[in-house]
Amino acid sequence: MNVPPPITPEFLTLPRKAAEGGCASLVGLSREAMRAALIDAGTPEPQATMRVGQIWQWIYHRGACDFDGMTNLARPYRELLAAHFTIERPEIVTRQISADGTRKYLLRIAGGHEIETVYIPETDRGTLCVSSQVGCTLTCSFCHTGTQRLVRNLTAAEIVGQIMVARDDIGDWGRKPDEKRLVSNLVLMGMGEPLYNFDAVRDAMKIAMDSEGIALSRRRITLSTSGVAPEIARVGQEIGCLLAISFHATTDPVRDQLVPINRKWNIAELLDACRAYPRLSNAERITFEYVMLKGVNDSDADARRLVKLIAGIPAKINLIPFNPWPGSPYERSDAERIEAFGHIVNRAGYASPVRTPRGEDIMAACGQLKSATERVRRAARAS
Repeated sequence: MNVPPPITPEFLTLPRKAAEGGCASLVGLSREAMRAALIDAGTPEPQATMRVGQIWQWIYHRGACDFDGMTNLARPYRELLAAHFTIERPEIVTRQISADGTRKYLLRIAGGHEIETVYIPETDRGTLCVSSQVGCTLTCSFCHTGTQRLVRNLTAAEIVGQIMVARDDIGDWGRKPDEKRLVSNLVLMGMGEPLYNFDAVRDAMKIAMDSEGIALSRRRITLSTSGVAPEIARVGQEIGCLLAISFHATTDPVRDQLVPINRKWNIAELLDACRAYPRLSNAERITFEYVMLKGVNDSDADARRLVKLIAGIPAKINLIPFNPWPGSPYERSDAERIEAFGHIVNRAGYASPVRTPRGEDIMAACGQLKSATERVRRAARAS
């Protein structure tokens, strides 16, 4: 049975200090952990809390790339910090800009692994789609990332680092309170299953929501899961962000094929977890993501089953035209079929916006992310 394997030691995140004995990163640490690290490095304990506040603002509010620019710290103290720590981001390997303005970053992280991050500018918002794992273990059959094996979880530093890289690139640091932020929304919909890396995702999101740092509202952050039912409640309790469910089917046999994790936690178990979500309300609805696959899950009968399944759950249905990728066994539903499906959902009282595909010309659209390194490896094996 094709279900995700347990998270074993080789999938755990890397230690904060590089194996070759390099400096530890301050990025991704909680305030408490940063305070302890500063004291260990020689910061006088009575000063440590103040120093955390100063460094925190430089890193997350002003976007400092090194310690030398932290001008309200004495030079000897900046030198001490530089001798013990780093605030480096992931390395940009490539940056592609779509005709529609979408930006896709291929980023290199510790160990030489690569991940992809996507920035989607819109008139009323700027959404950053971040990854939580190198690869993925879920093997969803319609998703390009699912054809890539899971290498390891990302650290909190590597998750936060994606936000920092994007803000560096588009010039989004140091904006005044009345200025429009370019990264205004965050979605955990990139490579990987966020709930299989819960602790690092939670710690990174706490930094993203910190009012003296990146300062994103929790209601502007959405975590998408393919259905790790036992962990869903923790999202509401420990993160407090909005929840999205990668749903995509209305019967267990079809969802077993599209989203194999369904064989472990089926539709009924998943929806029970959604109904028990701690922050569920009309103001904070769950988004059910539904990729439209021609002749697979797009019938009128599917639409009617869908609204019956989610009855009683404050929700919206996000209809996603399938974004093709090389070798995919599926086709996008016709526009007329998507419209008819959405009409049934709308008539039942649920909003059903059709997501406009973005960045298709650079393989940045939903379900298309897959690192260049893995593509090269596969091509080499096939040759």
